[in-house]
Amino acid sequence: MTHTLKHLSTLLAQGQASSVELCQDYLARIQRLNPTLNAFITVDPARTLAEAAAADARRAAGNAGALTGVPIAHKDIFCAEGWLTTCGSRMLSNFVSPYDAHVIEQFKAAGMPCLGKTNMDEFAMGSSNETSFFGAVKNPWDVARVPGGSSGGSAACVAARLAPAATGTDTGGSIRQPAALCGITGLKPTYGVVSRYGMIAFASSLDQGGPMAQTAEDCALLLNVMAGFDTRDSTSLEREKEEYARALTQPSAQPLAGLRIGLPREFFGAGLSGDTAQAVAAAIAQYRALGATTVEVGLPNSNLSVAAYYVLAPAEASSNLSRFDGVRYGYRTPEYADLTDLYEKTRAEGFGAEVKRRIMIGAYVLSHGYYDAYYLQAQKLRRLIANDFAAAFQQCDVILGPTAPTTAFKLGEKADDPVQMYLSDIYTIAVNLAGLPGMSLPCGFDAGGLPIGMQLIGNYFSEARMLNVAHQYQLATDWHARAPQL
Repeated sequence: MTHTLKHLSTLLAQGQASSVELCQDYLARIQRLNPTLNAFITVDPARTLAEAAAADARRAAGNAGALTGVPIAHKDIFCAEGWLTTCGSRMLSNFVSPYDAHVIEQFKAAGMPCLGKTNMDEFAMGSSNETSFFGAVKNPWDVARVPGGSSGGSAACVAARLAPAATGTDTGGSIRQPAALCGITGLKPTYGVVSRYGMIAFASSLDQGGPMAQTAEDCALLLNVMAGFDTRDSTSLEREKEEYARALTQPSAQPLAGLRIGLPREFFGAGLSGDTAQAVAAAIAQYRALGATTVEVGLPNSNLSVAAYYVLAPAEASSNLSRFDGVRYGYRTPEYADLTDLYEKTRAEGFGAEVKRRIMIGAYVLSHGYYDAYYLQAQKLRRLIANDFAAAFQQCDVILGPTAPTTAFKLGEKADDPVQMYLSDIYTIAVNLAGLPGMSLPCGFDAGGLPIGMQLIGNYFSEARMLNVAHQYQLATDWHARAPQL
């Protein structure tokens, strides 16, 4: 069965399948494979099938949109009314959301049934999906390896064809890195294009929701639904609604003639695995065959992006996570002497090790005497990184490089070495610091049969052009169409 959104939409439109039938097929596959992959935290077949039946009725009444009846999975960071919404943490392990996030509202309005809530690193803090209170997600290409994080459950479920598409969030690469490690396509939009209302906050100036699917075309269709101004999010951008699939063109002799692709010299040095470098080089050659030209560009401050990120993101996390105190909702320690004891025990028991580590770092860099030395300096570096991209885009239309330095590593391999874990996002973090759009798409496999992803980075609000650059590559190759044997 072909699992692209476009194909499933066509089946529904032509009456060759119903939404209920599609959802039953996916739910059966989830029931069979999720015990091994652990990609879903919560599945509610009765609710899913009721939403599918409503979508079928809507289609029969002539009220259907392009994706009405096509099912989707949601990262468990998005509040969804009536669904357990845990953010992968013990702290929210009993929290049933009383309202919908803006993103969830948008997909409900489009008539897309929810297949379930996907597993994730706790409060989106991680690069391997091993920090989840509900256990590690397994990579469907090799269950002894990580799927990437923090949107690892969403990436794994799309790769394993447990869902045709899923939502994710990206704070420092958490859509793009797992997309690369699982061999799917994932897009992080320009900061502010997708509302953060109802998306449980990690680092508010960096977090951004985005789509994860098999193809760039699917991501364009999903972004059409997700994007939009929301008055409830002060960082949501008030812009005219876009048609993100508008730039997707049909194959031709040289569909990308005139496109200038920038190759950052900093992305092709030490630390990049040979297999990844070779696959990205082959993708660059394919782009040249499609008519694009390449130019070397410099991002001189990108090597400091990890250091800047791990000052800024924990600082914001320490503030955002102060609301989880056992008083209003979520986990509460069963025994405590007074209010202070309640706070301390609840947070000690409710948060995992990585979350505690980042809260402590964040509190430290914001403390009196250290704010200027760390937080303020990191903010200055953030501006320099954004300036580097601005200079690069004077020479090119889109930037291309690897998404991650290696393919998926083994479960537990980096669990005791946070710095090595953090370096998994060395090519993705700068994009979040600058607020730019970026995406990952499959471009090959390593010697062990694990998928390799390449990253495209666009200028602000250039998602439609970037999606066509990815789309043309996918029309000329079939890496995105390959699936693990499960």
